Amino acid sequence: MRFIKSLKYAFRGIVYCINNERNMRIHTVAALYVFVFSLFFELSRERYALLFITFALVMMAEVFNTVAEEISDLMAPSFHPVVRIVKDMAAGSVLICAGFSVGVGICLFWQPAVFLQIWRFFADNPVMLVLLVLATALALVYIIAGPMGIRDFFKKKHVIK
Repeated sequence: MRFIKSLKYAFRGIVYCINNERNMRIHTVAALYVFVFSLFFELSRERYALLFITFALVMMAEVFNTVAEEISDLMAPSFHPVVRIVKDMAAGSVLICAGFSVGVGICLFWQPAVFLQIWRFFADNPVMLVLLVLATALALVYIIAGPMGIRDFFKKKHVIK
């Protein structure tokens, strides 16, 4: 029973981070898009493992950044120079991780022939292009508004005056 409770608490922490941190939503959307487009590439199991580890590291860095921000705000609700430094360092760790993940992506995906294949796929399949555009629009709404903002939008009764 403890294990189930610990999973519940862990998922609650992840959901909190997604609901409250726009950058976490950016990371989740980026990971999803990279994974979907990775299907155009012939990646080995080892390369997929590297890709998933990279996703995990960036998202873990964002969670730890959120932890640092929440604890800092709790300890010093008003401005404090040390809190600013802690928050800046936590954000810097996410930036470092995200920057190196871009490097991993370049190493894994720099195959111009496949880029041309992807271009042709969407050029030859207008329905897929429309789906990509719609998915991108939905992803932007998710990133900007977040799950709670989307939920609140649909819960409101829209009355035309």
